[in-house]
Amino acid sequence: MEPIDRMIDVGVKLHVRQWGGGDRSFLLIHGLSSNARTWDGVAQQLAAAGWAVTAVDQRGHGLSEKPASGYDFATVTGDLRRLIEALRLEKPVLAGQSWGGNVLLAFGARYPGIASHLIFVDGGFLELHRRGSWEQIASELRPPDLIGTPREVLRQRIAGFHPDWSTAGIEATLHNFETLPDGTVRPWLSLDRHMAILRAMYEQRPADLYPQVQEPVLICAADDGSEWAQRKWAAVETAVSAMPHARALRFAQTDHDIHVQRPLALAEAMLEFVGK
Repeated sequence: MEPIDRMIDVGVKLHVRQWGGGDRSFLLIHGLSSNARTWDGVAQQLAAAGWAVTAVDQRGHGLSEKPASGYDFATVTGDLRRLIEALRLEKPVLAGQSWGGNVLLAFGARYPGIASHLIFVDGGFLELHRRGSWEQIASELRPPDLIGTPREVLRQRIAGFHPDWSTAGIEATLHNFETLPDGTVRPWLSLDRHMAILRAMYEQRPADLYPQVQEPVLICAADDGSEWAQRKWAAVETAVSAMPHARALRFAQTDHDIHVQRPLALAEAMLEFVGK
């Protein structure tokens, strides 16, 4: 099933990819410096199950408009609220990966009753302020400078890091970057906007938001066997215990990008959670 690509003006022009049709809908939110195409594998499965599916490039990302400001949680959740209105989605299921999960945590707290369910995919529980000072976080999480890297070199690098990812998944990830006429790449999200989002994440306090989220929540957590994965699971359990209607699912031997690495398993878990 091929998606339809559209631009939707919600005060900022957002690029969306849409599959299927019907009354039941999913809205899929990518992570930091990512793009809507990374949801393609999941979206195709959801659409095949009879759902209308929309994946969006958030402001500053992918093919969406790139304003100089507005990368705080209040603004990006406002973008999503207006997008839901523009698309006339009735009680959509919202799923967000990594930073996208934290965006949906903020959305659920700020806009109760809009979504039917919330799904956090290895996100929604990320608390950067617990990892050190802002100066430490800014240094540790500053993205590598990939401007000028040949696209083919980057493709090979991604494939080498993720040997079990599909060709389609690798290609979708490459769409995090604009390909220039000389065959090199640069990120769609500029460095200053990337750092602005990191700062917003650092200042967010998820623990204060958990009790405010009334919708059913599923947290899908990746477990790659690392020490970080074990600490992360403790944070997931804290989040589940603090939200009124939440549960978690662990994806063993899985990378942070669950939606790219294991789209079939993730789509099945999402469908089971919402009752197919």
